[in-house]
Amino acid sequence: MGVSTSSPEKGISVSSPADGVRVVTVDVPPVNALPVRGWFALADAVRAAGRDSGARCVVLAAEGRGFNAGVDIKEIQARGRGALVGANRGCFEAFAAVYECEVPVVAAVQGFCLGGGVGLVGNADAIVASEDATFGLPELDRGALGAATHLARLVPQHLMRTLYYTSRTVSAAELRAHGSVWRVVPRPELESAALELAREIAAKDGELIRLAKAALNGIDPVDVRRSYRFEQGFTFEADLTGVAGRVRDDFGKEATE
Repeated sequence: MGVSTSSPEKGISVSSPADGVRVVTVDVPPVNALPVRGWFALADAVRAAGRDSGARCVVLAAEGRGFNAGVDIKEIQARGRGALVGANRGCFEAFAAVYECEVPVVAAVQGFCLGGGVGLVGNADAIVASEDATFGLPELDRGALGAATHLARLVPQHLMRTLYYTSRTVSAAELRAHGSVWRVVPRPELESAALELAREIAAKDGELIRLAKAALNGIDPVDVRRSYRFEQGFTFEADLTGVAGRVRDDFGKEATE
């Protein structure tokens, strides 16, 4: 999407394809599962894009097969508790950066949007998705907890719980039926559809759109930062008791079979 500049963390870039629009793109093969440094780099890129005085809308996009596959589980398995704490903090910062971005954030989602991907998208202001996009929290299958706060912004309460307990996914078309996805388009049209919405938002007065973003965040019924931080405590508890490691190891064995 336009001419880009790379961030200090490989795989995160920012481009300006249209007046008032900044696109933050993640490209971390093979599945856009971010390491600890990647989450912090993404947070920095989104915050910087929002602070840009010429920006009036930010698009959060990704290259590759899917939008985001969450945290890098292999890094956590290799580095242990230090990586888990880092991933928790990195996800917290990245999700907060999207929510607190000074201008509206449009998420352009293709393929899989799992775990941390739901955290990013759930905190965005608008979502445009390709027809093959699927959303879900496989956390219980991977020895973790979290991002129910953000899934609850996409689907009704009982569906959120069912998806969470079963680790099932939901399609972009289903989310559109629930009113959380703005448009569902063929995958080749995703970039243009996201930019079309971003341009419409960016056509508004820059100062007024920033006030509008602050006002809407201010009337949110749930404090997403506090709610997500509460969830993260249970992830760490699961690790301390050994449950998380056991489940992660089982998941790793299944993935290699």
